[in-house]
Amino acid sequence: MNLKYDSNGLITAVVQNAASGDVLMVAWMNAEALRLTQDTGEAHFWSRSRAKLWRKGETSGNVLRVCEIWVDCDGDTLLLKVDPAGPACHTGAPSCFFQRVGR
Repeated sequence: MNLKYDSNGLITAVVQNAASGDVLMVAWMNAEALRLTQDTGEAHFWSRSRAKLWRKGETSGNVLRVCEIWVDCDGDTLLLKVDPAGPACHTGAPSCFFQRVGR
């Protein structure tokens, strides 16, 4: 598989609840985060603000157990289908997408 990382070595990762289909969050992965995710079965990402790898749930316990990883047709976005162990959003909401724009 030929993944297309951006100039910073990152690829977008959309995280979806495998059971419900709800989109939980969007994050960034580098090659190491993807490898760790595949090796451990738990989602790892690259924090752009902290400039370091992180495992989702490392402090909250709300890990994302990865069921499947898909890549889009262009090879520049990943879709992680997960079984979440608690809320995905740092606010405590089940999904980071809980604020509607407009009507």
